[in-house]
Amino acid sequence: MKFFVDTAEIDAIKELNDLGMVDGVTTNPSLIAKSGRDILEVTKEICELVEGPVSAEVVATEADAMIAEGRKLAKIAENIAVKVPLTWDGLKACNVLTDEGNMVNVTLCFSPNQALLAAKAGATFISPFIGRLDDLNLDGLDLIADIRQVYDNYGFETEILAASIRSANHMSECAKIGADVATAPPNVIKAMANHVLTDKGLAAFLADAEKANIKIV
Repeated sequence: MKFFVDTAEIDAIKELNDLGMVDGVTTNPSLIAKSGRDILEVTKEICELVEGPVSAEVVATEADAMIAEGRKLAKIAENIAVKVPLTWDGLKACNVLTDEGNMVNVTLCFSPNQALLAAKAGATFISPFIGRLDDLNLDGLDLIADIRQVYDNYGFETEILAASIRSANHMSECAKIGADVATAPPNVIKAMANHVLTDKGLAAFLADAEKANIKIV
């Protein structure tokens, strides 16, 4: 499973990228606003930092305007994936931008039907939102499994990009289900390394090493 990091913070992306933990980046207007920087400027810097796809989201809601914004975003770098919402207008924009040779990430997906439409429209990525479904007492992971089944039934090439990930458990479950990509905030990716037994074992090893006066250097 590929890891995308869901942030617009350059330092956080660089840290994970240097460890080989970044296969791409997802951004949105909310994340850009938190960074306090110009959307085109920060997106260009991210694209120069990572080799994989960088999702940059349109802010228009009408198809023609989305297409125009998407074309402008796509000019930033070759690894831009234009991000459009899963609305009828968004699907129209997806179809046009895909036909023009651009990567397109269709976001805000909450049902298998929506995912099926996005694949038919030529989406490069479909972004089902796990956490927001969990907030409604629905199981967001069930949506990932449903989309995986639908796509496998018909051989769609659209990649499932699990989004709105809130925990390390979400990451492992998405991997087991077969999501192609999971995008998560830096703190969630780092949390995947944590385990209470690792901490307990390390503490015991260090205590024994101190007692035995073991030194490597």
